[in-house]
Amino acid sequence: MRIALLTYSTRPRGGVVHTLALAEALARLGEEVAVWTLGRGGDTTFFRPVDPAVRVHAVPFAEPEDDPRYAEDPVGARIRASIATLGAAFEPHRASYDVVHAQDCISANAVLPCVRTIHHLDTFTTPELVACHERAVVAPTARVCVSEAVAAEVRAGWGLRPTVIPNGVDAARFAAGEQDATGRAAWRARLGRYVLAVGGIEPRKGTLDLLEAFALLRDRAEGAGLSLVLAGGETLFDYRDYRTAFDRRADELGVEPVLLGPVPDAELPALVAEAAALGFCSTKEGFGLAAMEALAAGVPVVARDLPVLRDVFGATVAYGRDPATFADRLADVLRAPPTPATGRALAGAHTWDAAARAHREFYQRHRAVLGSGEEWPTMEA
Repeated sequence: MRIALLTYSTRPRGGVVHTLALAEALARLGEEVAVWTLGRGGDTTFFRPVDPAVRVHAVPFAEPEDDPRYAEDPVGARIRASIATLGAAFEPHRASYDVVHAQDCISANAVLPCVRTIHHLDTFTTPELVACHERAVVAPTARVCVSEAVAAEVRAGWGLRPTVIPNGVDAARFAAGEQDATGRAAWRARLGRYVLAVGGIEPRKGTLDLLEAFALLRDRAEGAGLSLVLAGGETLFDYRDYRTAFDRRADELGVEPVLLGPVPDAELPALVAEAAALGFCSTKEGFGLAAMEALAAGVPVVARDLPVLRDVFGATVAYGRDPATFADRLADVLRAPPTPATGRALAGAHTWDAAARAHREFYQRHRAVLGSGEEWPTMEA
């Protein structure tokens, strides 16, 4: 099959990581795969090398400053321009592919009709994002969810019936990070002992709750000498107000978090492996890839008590509901780290090769149904 996978960015976000890993695994199965994306800020390729078997199309994207609404609503203008730019570049090549599979609402809106993976459901206030999110749920010809909990949300909210294909995890890569003595020593020399969060400062990541929890933890014996380290943060959206609130609260609490920004891909496994714990306070998730990578590296995880994370992780992580309980659970795992074998086994059970095989079977069924002139069974009976 000739497969196009589409994503909205070249930067290290969860959906982008998923897109590249799935593309490479499909190529290992012998499929012909191309990844289409927007190259923002002059990017011409992704944040990491991509298997040469996968063809990469990075469509140049410039900030739409000529949009008359840009000054008052840069996010809305960016969304409109992203959809238009990716769609215009892809459409002349659509006939080259047997499968068109978008990984986010922006790329889905750009290339409808398509298959779409719904990694998680969001709540937006920007009108363009609200419309983008809704169309990307209801308009695709078929939908994939990476967990049963998200599929249940889609069924409850729209009466649609997604196919569940769990994420893969590059467990071996993060297990190797645990064995990387040189890389871990370099992070230790730079950061000391630390609690890590991956994903930047934004509402969906619950970063303010983690900050509050860290301030509570710092006053306990288990928190002595700890730093709070935040990695990542590349995003299309405008979280300036949230970042301002985070900075103000950090100053009030006397916490000085270490903000690494996007970390080079080769250095990430050692950074994760050296952490004393991973704080995973997201308010919305589809699978929890960063938490699964931490488990692969033998690092204890404290996650928000969400149905999707209970579904995916079971008893392999500790759960909190708010800053006080996050602090309690962090203190627990720092005082008595859980045996990492169970978490490692869970991470190792989610392979990208298995995800690719499941996607290939899904594509074959989808093509056969559409080729017969029937409709794909998307609605609940």
